[in-house]
Order: sequence, then C-alpha cells, then structure tokens
Amino acid sequence: MQKSTRVTAALAGLTLSFGALMAPAAHATEAPKEPCAKQTTQVANAEDALARVTAVFEKQATKVKKAKKAVVKADNRSEKAKAKRALAAAKEKKEHAKKAKKAQLQRLAKAQARLADCQAKQTPVETPAA
Repeated sequence: MQKSTRVTAALAGLTLSFGALMAPAAHATEAPKEPCAKQTTQVANAEDALARVTAVFEKQATKVKKAKKAVVKADNRSEKAKAKRALAAAKEKKEHAKKAKKAQLQRLAKAQARLADCQAKQTPVETPAA
C-alpha cells in the first residue's frame, strides 16, 4: 500500500511538472492584441511622468521666487543670512528638478520615436500598380 502511494505521488508530480512546462509554450504562441501596445504604454507612462516632473519643477521655481523675496525683506544680518541659505537650497533643488525634467523630455521623445517606428512597420506600404 505504501509503495502504490509513493508511485502515485511520483506520477502526479511528473504530470504537474510536465504540465507546467507545456503551459508557457501554449501561452507564448498567442499574438498580441494590439501591435504597438507596449510602445503606446511607454509613451503614456512617459507623459504621466513628465507631468509629475513638470509640477515639481514649477513648485521649485515658486520656492525660489519666495526665497528671493525673503532675502529682500530680511531685516537684520542673521535673518538675511538664513534667507540666503534658504535661497541657495531652493536654487539647488530647482536645478535638480530642471535636470530631471530635461531627462524625462528625452525619455518621452525616445518613446514617441519607438512608437512611430512601430506604427510605420505596421502600416502596409502599397506600391502603385504600373
């Protein structure tokens, strides 16, 4: 009785392992529903990221303007020094956001180029009949 249980368990294990090996092959043969779906998703994600980075950049630019006004309004030396430090920090963050925005613009441009290439490959080229 014990041997038949072990044999049954071994056969079940083999069946499951072979079934798992066969399933990805059957799944991999499916054709994608939309030809350029990956590129379209990349462009959409890049546009969303650009919107977020642009919002951060605008926020940092506003902080720099406020810090400049604080430097002008400072009454004594200690307040002026503190305001200048805050201005320097705000400018540094603004530069960082500016670089991030520039990088995201390049990512978006490349994603759009990939999408355009994919769409160009998908459209059938008709040659005029002579």
